[in-house]
Amino acid sequence: MIIYEGKDYQDVSRKAANIMSAQIIMKPNAVLGLATGSTPVGMYKQLIEWYKKGDLDFSQITSVNLDEYKGLSGDNDQSYRYFMNMNLFDHVNIDKTRTYVPNGLEEDSDKACADYNEVIRNVGGIDMQLLGIGGNGHIGFNEPGEAFEKETHCVDLTESTIKANARFFESMDEVPKQAYTMGIKNIMAAKKILLVATGSAKADALYKSLYGPITPNVPASILQLHQDVTVVADEDALSLIKEKGLL
Repeated sequence: MIIYEGKDYQDVSRKAANIMSAQIIMKPNAVLGLATGSTPVGMYKQLIEWYKKGDLDFSQITSVNLDEYKGLSGDNDQSYRYFMNMNLFDHVNIDKTRTYVPNGLEEDSDKACADYNEVIRNVGGIDMQLLGIGGNGHIGFNEPGEAFEKETHCVDLTESTIKANARFFESMDEVPKQAYTMGIKNIMAAKKILLVATGSAKADALYKSLYGPITPNVPASILQLHQDVTVVADEDALSLIKEKGLL
């Protein structure tokens, strides 16, 4: 495992973009596992900037996203498909027919999950998987629990997640209560993993994930068993690790 420290969010975003762009340059037809949320936005902006300068070519790239809300269509502005279009796909020369996100409109959970596992298999596996980390150590929507979920599965969102999302919807009835997410086995099967974390709210989760016991109570702790993990984090996110003299 390699850990790079960035001064701040912008520096972390640039360093993470460097690592992702190296993957694209070295393997122009790479399969990238992508993530949503506030953490990767800066990295995507940097990749777009380099694309516009002519430094990057996405024309042969395939992407698979970690997760999607069940019940939302791709044109709903709260869906992760919409997020990816707005923050990356609409701004680069990627072929959108090769950008995959779980089908939020598939009501049959078993079918949606089996279909997405098939997609991941059919694209030949993931070359580099981008991950953020939750304050409780979750990756994708793999929340702390009794066991590591293996492949794509449907999760019931926690009450706190549902409440946090409520502000984006007209009424509580419209807020998604479930999501489809890649499982730990899907994530661990990626050849390389790029974990990005910023802010002091992630310090405890990052410490437990990288140096604590491997347990489904801290889903990201499984990454200790992966052979090629790169972590890019800012001073705040690394504060506890440094305090304990581990870095």
